[in-house]
Amino acid sequence: MTTSMVKQQEIYNQQGFLSALSVLNETELKEAKRAFSELEKELGEDYTQYSLHNVHIQYPWVEGLTKHPQIIKVVKAILGPDVILLDSRFICKYPTVKPDIQGNNEGEPKPGLPYVAWHQDMRYWGIAGGPVLSVWLALDDSVQENGALQVIPGSHCAGMLPHRQATHSGNMLSVNQEIPDELVQAGEAVLCPLLAGQMSIHDGLLVHASEPNRSQRRRCGFVIRYIPTCAYPIQDPDRPRKFAATTLVCGTDQFNHFSNTTK
Repeated sequence: MTTSMVKQQEIYNQQGFLSALSVLNETELKEAKRAFSELEKELGEDYTQYSLHNVHIQYPWVEGLTKHPQIIKVVKAILGPDVILLDSRFICKYPTVKPDIQGNNEGEPKPGLPYVAWHQDMRYWGIAGGPVLSVWLALDDSVQENGALQVIPGSHCAGMLPHRQATHSGNMLSVNQEIPDELVQAGEAVLCPLLAGQMSIHDGLLVHASEPNRSQRRRCGFVIRYIPTCAYPIQDPDRPRKFAATTLVCGTDQFNHFSNTTK
C-alpha cells in the first residue's frame, strides 16, 4: 500500500469518510452519462429517480462501474483484499425549480421536494461481522444547490443511533426513517461537493443526509455498498432482507455467508 493510501486509510478511520476522489476519466464519464440517459428515455424520470436498484446484474456498463479499478483500489485499502459488492442503486434528484420566463433564475420550487434525512446505512442493511463501505459516484456535479451529500465527521464512532419515522414529507429513504434532530450534531456537518466522475466514500455508521435539489440541474449519483467477505447478514423476522445481487469483486471468499455470491 502506498504512503498516500495509508494516509487516506487513517483519515477514513478517524473521520468516517473521504471525498473528491477521482474515478472516471472524461471518456468513461461521457459513456456512463450517455448510457444513463438511455435508461431515462426508456424508463422515465419517475423510475430512474430511485428505482434503478441492483441493475449491475442487468447492465454490463453498470457492472463495470462497480468494479472500476480506481474504486476497487480505495475499497481494498479500507476493507482488505477480499471484498463483496453488497448492493447498488442510482439516486437522482431532478430539478425542482421551474425556470422563470421573465429571466429570474430562482424560478418557483415544486412542493414536497425530495431529500434524504439524517441516517446511518447500517440501520438498513442488517450486516454484522464487518463494516459496510458506501461509495457515492457522481455522474453529475454535486454541489450545495442541487443537494450534495452532507456528513457528520467522526459520527461513525458513536455506534448505532435510534431512528424514527421521518417527520417531514419527501424523504427518499425507502423505509422513511430518520435520526431525531436532537441526536444529530448538525452544526458540525460538512458538505461533500463532487465533480462529475469523482466519488466520496463513507462508513456504514457515519451519520449523513442531503438537502433537496433547489437548482435547475440534475444531481445523479451511483451508490455502491461493499463489505469484507467476513461480514454476514443478520436475520430479522420483522424486516426480512434479501441479498440477491451480491458479487465477489476481488480476492477470495472463504466464508460463503452469501450463498448466491458469484465472481
